[in-house]
Amino acid sequence: MPAPTAVPTVLAADLALPVTGADRAACPTTDVLRRVGDKWSVLVLVLLGRAPRRFSELQRAVEDISQRMLTRTLRSLEHDGLVSRTVFPTVPATVEYALTELGKSLLVPLSALADWSAVHGPAIQAARRAQG
Repeated sequence: MPAPTAVPTVLAADLALPVTGADRAACPTTDVLRRVGDKWSVLVLVLLGRAPRRFSELQRAVEDISQRMLTRTLRSLEHDGLVSRTVFPTVPATVEYALTELGKSLLVPLSALADWSAVHGPAIQAARRAQG
């Protein structure tokens, strides 16, 4: 990891203008933000960051998520290498989901974003109210 500088990394990055659709599609940051910016992924990552869980435990822990959406979210997180799925040979089979090392490493920047949101959320809400 590079040493911290006075200029935020996103501002120091080379950005060709205009930004094309192909550039946007190839951007790793855009790709990751698309994953964690969906409705359920961050919540599932946080829950799995606390402890591995079975599907039914996750479904009970997230009140409004449908079985289909939880399945899709877990498959996507597994496909991205953030979550592992372990099947235990029981009758019926028991499946447990856990964060991979890659998934655990995502908790640090997610925590920074959550901390920033907690501090600046009221200012954002006030700005929205002021705009009507």
